[in-house]
Amino acid sequence: MNPLEELVNNFQDLVGQVPELIQPFIVMLAGAIPFIDGEGAAIIGIVGGINPIIAAIFAAAGNLLSVALVVLLSSRARTAVMNRQAGHADATAGSAGTVTTMEAPPAKLESKGRLRLKKWLDQYGVPGASILGPLAIPGQFTAAMLVAGGTSRARVLLWQAISIALWITVGAVSIWLALQVVVQV
Repeated sequence: MNPLEELVNNFQDLVGQVPELIQPFIVMLAGAIPFIDGEGAAIIGIVGGINPIIAAIFAAAGNLLSVALVVLLSSRARTAVMNRQAGHADATAGSAGTVTTMEAPPAKLESKGRLRLKKWLDQYGVPGASILGPLAIPGQFTAAMLVAGGTSRARVLLWQAISIALWITVGAVSIWLALQVVVQV
């Protein structure tokens, strides 16, 4: 069993073991974990017996809170790097006012998911990268990449919220319908 599958199974077991009042908060916690994200957390909750709407709301809240935290931290990191580069450029300015540049570090190989996200960003902009991003990498990674690239925090959060709502709805409705079919059979 792979680690992600084991983590999902542990969350499903935990949902079944805690009182009903606590179960949505377990789903919220699961939604904050990359690779499970909101859609996975909603599915965990629905399979665990939580009302699909409650499971979806708490999964979305957990996912959105973690994405907001990543956006905030990424934004601060980007600002610090940009300020440091601006300070470094001022300090290295020559007497004639020219700026000496340092060599760029060697290019690092990127994962297939990141390359796919960059392609979607080039083709469809921030909305497309946010909505299609979960097909390649977790939303937290997408958000961090968008903010690091210079996209405003508000724009990233808006499109991530739309993406989270869309994917959780798709996941929750799909699993709910599948469970209805299983019950009917």
